[in-house]
Amino acid sequence: MASKALWYVARHRAELRDEVVATPRGDELLVRAQFGALSRGTERLVFEGRVPGSEFERMRAPFMAGEFPYPVKYGYSVVGTVADGADRGRNVFVLYPHQSEFVVPATAAVAVPDRVPAQRAVLAANMETALNAVWDGAPGPADRIAIVGGGVVGLLVARLCARMPGANVTVVDIAPQRAELARALGAGFALPADAPIDCDVVFHTSASGGGLATSLGIAGEEATVVELSWYGSGEITAPLGQAFHSRRLRLVSSQVGKVAASRRPRWSYQQRMAAALALLDDPALDALLAPPIEFADLPARVPALLAADGDARCPVIRYS
Repeated sequence: MASKALWYVARHRAELRDEVVATPRGDELLVRAQFGALSRGTERLVFEGRVPGSEFERMRAPFMAGEFPYPVKYGYSVVGTVADGADRGRNVFVLYPHQSEFVVPATAAVAVPDRVPAQRAVLAANMETALNAVWDGAPGPADRIAIVGGGVVGLLVARLCARMPGANVTVVDIAPQRAELARALGAGFALPADAPIDCDVVFHTSASGGGLATSLGIAGEEATVVELSWYGSGEITAPLGQAFHSRRLRLVSSQVGKVAASRRPRWSYQQRMAAALALLDDPALDALLAPPIEFADLPARVPALLAADGDARCPVIRYS
């Protein structure tokens, strides 16, 4: 079967390439893509050639083709219908690059709950990252929680935290237009100068030195700052002077490549993904979805979609 896939072929250049899809065997599924999503943070680093050489192997996504820096077939958010194999007709989420049809082992496809629309299900990879971060940060009811950075992952963290009884949740961002999104998800909003102080837990997702400084500055004594940003080959200054030590702050990383340590003995990757998909049974999350763009138009649209000052919502791809 003929298929089309998006490849990053050079710095700031992407194109669609023809792919040949084999006939699925007994333990495999043929999936026909319906919707997909770009990861604005990670794919921007790939598009700009900012994946450091030391991370070439660790940065490989499931089913990625090619080699860093270029050309690479990279991505990890596709919702499609099983066209051949077990559960034919079922909607599934697959951590697969941007491709119209593909074959995967049945174990790589996670069923989308019936109550979750296919378009909203493209948020699964981001929700998995947000869920892992909440496990790492361990906020609780009635906590004062701040999320610095109002992108998709930060807003998903905010939504999870806002559903905790009595939690006071604030999204902090330099873009005032993101206030509407934060409020739609049940969280407050503040510009950095007006951010709440003495927070119990702070999640940082802005991928900027200024955002990290804000996060450390608003954390309360002996509080935890959870760093979700990944900077690629870039370097930032972490302000660990001033009151960082006297207030005994904890700066911890959260990365979706491993299940959070607090859950790792009991949770598999597939269980975590199934939980992330179940959490998408929440119509409020539709506010995070940008209007879909056609897959055929994707190469020309990628530069704007991955721009640092682009729409805060999730870039959605429509395949048919």
